[in-house]
Amino acid sequence: MDNFLFKLSIMLVPGMLAIVCHEVSHGYIAWRFGDPTARMMGRLTLNPIKHIDIVGTLMIFFVGIGWAKPVPVVYENLHNPKRDMIWVAAAGPITNILLATISALLLRGIVAFGSPVSPGTPLAMIVEPLVLMLAFSVYINLLLAIFNMIPLPPLDGGRVMTGLLPYRQANALARIEPYGMIIIIVLVFFTNIFSYVISPLLQIGVNLLAGPQSGLVMGVTRLMMR
Repeated sequence: MDNFLFKLSIMLVPGMLAIVCHEVSHGYIAWRFGDPTARMMGRLTLNPIKHIDIVGTLMIFFVGIGWAKPVPVVYENLHNPKRDMIWVAAAGPITNILLATISALLLRGIVAFGSPVSPGTPLAMIVEPLVLMLAFSVYINLLLAIFNMIPLPPLDGGRVMTGLLPYRQANALARIEPYGMIIIIVLVFFTNIFSYVISPLLQIGVNLLAGPQSGLVMGVTRLMMR
């Protein structure tokens, strides 16, 4: 029980922030391009209660990736639906990359300047959990960005591809959407896509952003996933 509460205290804030900001960015960009649906439904807020999906939140603790309730976007309301949907879809992964970058920079700074902090002191009791949360934030945000850019609808990458492809090919890809999540589940749990595609990209991203602290990021993540 104590171990679960420890993991909860480290993973909950960065995990929720990652998935909530991801969804809010979709709604905000949709609003800027002509669709006010998310704003009218009160979804342009960082209040997690407006976005939380119980199953998606629990999945953060069990498999290391989760989701929130999708922000509604009415395709026809966009000024130029085919073109604008590219930016609406891409906004989520871009936001996660920005959050991962900010977390990595803060992590580097705290580790560099916080090393003289004596263990067991009041300051260490603040710095140590913060370091763990920032390390997990780098991981979860990069994972969400990479996973969501798989070019299959309903993931963001699939919607970006639908906007980029010519109409005939875009329509063919869009018709996969009702079966997209089944295909994705099969790919993730019954193939080596995570080991051979997602994990190497994730390691490259962590190395680029966290630099000398990349080992800390991966070590914290393995600890949290036990």
